[in-house]
Amino acid sequence: MVKIKTPEEIELMRESALIVSKTLGMLAKEIQPGVTTLKLDQLAETFIRDHGAAPGFLGLYDFPNTLCVSPNEQVVHGIPNETPLAEGDILSVDCGALKNGFYGDHAYTFEVGEVDPAVKKLLEVTKASLYRGIAQFRQNNRVGDLGHAIQSYTESFGYGVVRELVGHGLGEEMHESPEIPNYGRKGRGKKFVNGMVIAIEPMINQGTKNIKQFKDGWTIKTADGKPSAHFEHNIALIDGKPELLSTFDYIYEVLEIVSEEEAPYRKASVKP
Repeated sequence: MVKIKTPEEIELMRESALIVSKTLGMLAKEIQPGVTTLKLDQLAETFIRDHGAAPGFLGLYDFPNTLCVSPNEQVVHGIPNETPLAEGDILSVDCGALKNGFYGDHAYTFEVGEVDPAVKKLLEVTKASLYRGIAQFRQNNRVGDLGHAIQSYTESFGYGVVRELVGHGLGEEMHESPEIPNYGRKGRGKKFVNGMVIAIEPMINQGTKNIKQFKDGWTIKTADGKPSAHFEHNIALIDGKPELLSTFDYIYEVLEIVSEEEAPYRKASVKP
């Protein structure tokens, strides 16, 4: 059952989401060749706790860390370790925070130094597909409309859309109804209504859509070993339209990226 949020609950969720946004912005300063993902994990846990929240992933379903860190061909759910990042890597960083009883949960795929142009294109297309999905999160649209927007756009570039892993509702639990696939048919699935809060997170592979799981029981990789990209936002449906609770602006400030992609979906009175 979908749990509809009150305006007051949505504001609490915005607070949790922005802690994650700030955490990712802090990590953007640290992600470079030579740093280990375990170091990033330690920094993130300290930062989240210093901001009055608890790490949302740590201990969830027995996950052992604060961050899911997934380089290159890893899609999601990678476990932080002592392997240093290398020039040309990409790294999906997925982070959660729990404050005031509500979760924030979003992700960004970072470039480590100079990245191959074809991989850079994968990241650009995947992130653009996220906003195409957000645009479909409107009153009386359906889950299939959102998934179709992401699928049709990314597949037009020859990329594979992961089927087994999907976005989700968000609230007092990390994963709530409804599931939000990154594929689908227009007019199908649950109808969107005001007060819904969801996490949209396209997971797009450069090659096949097929995936494999590591023996660690967590890490997911592409079946063909080609790179995968992952971006995620938290969005509330307010007055029939999507409103971002999360932001990439803290990341963009560090990386000196100028972007207006969030502008149509941002609450005017909220400044990151």
